[in-house]
Amino acid sequence: MKINDAIPQKGSRKRGRRVGRGIAAGQGASCGFGMRGQKSRSGTGTKPGFEGGQMPLYRRVPKLKHFTVINPKVYTVINVKRLADLPAGTEVNLESLMDCGIVTSNDGPLKMLGDGELSVALTVKAAAFTASARQKIEAAGGSCEVVTA
Repeated sequence: MKINDAIPQKGSRKRGRRVGRGIAAGQGASCGFGMRGQKSRSGTGTKPGFEGGQMPLYRRVPKLKHFTVINPKVYTVINVKRLADLPAGTEVNLESLMDCGIVTSNDGPLKMLGDGELSVALTVKAAAFTASARQKIEAAGGSCEVVTA
């Protein structure tokens, strides 16, 4: 077989559209581009993303840093140093903290942060713990339990 023997399959190639060859051809005069307007002129037309002079989308969206989080997770945060005054063996959750006045408002599920020191053993039930908060609570002899909000 030679290179000139390699021809396409019968029916696989379709002939090109002959435009501007009269009204009988079906694509005469304006060649299917209509009468007037920007898209009927010769040349490439408009660049991708062009919106007719309106400020295009790629210029309207923010570019720097990051997009704001649409549904952010909001927690009621508290440091372990605020738990130091509680008696040993106390079960700590959001409701018990509100009852004793350590937390004044329910801003969402409870999250424990690790600032400060803790010397009493407590059972803490919260939605989230930082690594340092978990380590300090367990070092004091307490336990950490993650509860779903």
